Amino acid sequence: MTDYIYNSRGNAVGYIRGKYIHAMNGKAVGQLNGTHVHKLSGQYVGELHEQMILNKRMGNLGNIGNPGNPGNAGNPGNPGNRGSRNYGFPDVSGVLFGS
Repeated sequence: MTDYIYNSRGNAVGYIRGKYIHAMNGKAVGQLNGTHVHKLSGQYVGELHEQMILNKRMGNLGNIGNPGNPGNAGNPGNPGNRGSRNYGFPDVSGVLFGS
């Protein structure tokens, strides 16, 4: 089963494969360190919460470095819109996936 990442409007913008985050076209764009989301370059972006990337105002958790590129994981298909969600924190998925 694919673990999708959604934006606040409910659209699937990416998915998780192992410790990497991929855009819907399969391109690796980020990495996970627990619930901490970092760009592939290592720069901190936000927290993974309820299948969204949110700015939970935890400060800057630094740069974890570039682990290399895992390659293109392919397109898993689009699960459709899950409906708009708001967890009280700003959606920062656009920082990772582009607006």
